[in-house]
Amino acid sequence: MGLWEDAKNIRDKDPAARNVAEVIILYPGFHVLVTHRIAHFLYRHKWFFLARFISQLSRHLTGIEIHPGAKIGRKLFIDHGMGIVFGETTEIGDNCTIYHGVTLGGTGKDTGKRHPTLGDNVLVGAGAKVLGPVYIGDNVRVGAGSVVLKNLPANATAVGVPAEIVRVGNIKCCPADDLDQQALPDITSQRISELEARLSRMEAKMQGEFPPDR
Repeated sequence: MGLWEDAKNIRDKDPAARNVAEVIILYPGFHVLVTHRIAHFLYRHKWFFLARFISQLSRHLTGIEIHPGAKIGRKLFIDHGMGIVFGETTEIGDNCTIYHGVTLGGTGKDTGKRHPTLGDNVLVGAGAKVLGPVYIGDNVRVGAGSVVLKNLPANATAVGVPAEIVRVGNIKCCPADDLDQQALPDITSQRISELEARLSRMEAKMQGEFPPDR
């Protein structure tokens, strides 16, 4: 039931998927879930070398690297998948969406729990990096290209490098919401606009204090 549920979930969320058979035969995001279940089973039973061998074979076949120790919940949708990396102590909740180029990795400074934990219904946009043992709450959206280094509360939207919370309260109302990334604010543009406005105020003040020579 688990893998069939995963395949149907991909079919439902990917507008390019025509049917479940196409997902099962052609989609690397589904193939990596199959191989990870095998690798994770072996990892839990301390067959570490064989588990890692299967995960590395899957990496070469799919372009997706998931450490066999990572824990993945139900209905994970990996879209495209190329360049994705999940570290050993990564934990992912149910009904999450991960786009290509995403890293759920470590900082190199932590021991034990070194990688992120994602709650349920989390979306991580293309090229985003979530680093360290941070917790990403339920219904969170991480904008494409963002770098998350701190915990994010439930129902938040975060964008930027490093990521900043720009919205709270984006509870998902339908599956299509997972794929809507167009409404995310441009935090860099906002910061530039704020600097320009501040500069204009300073220039106006200086002109008032030091009127130009005539």
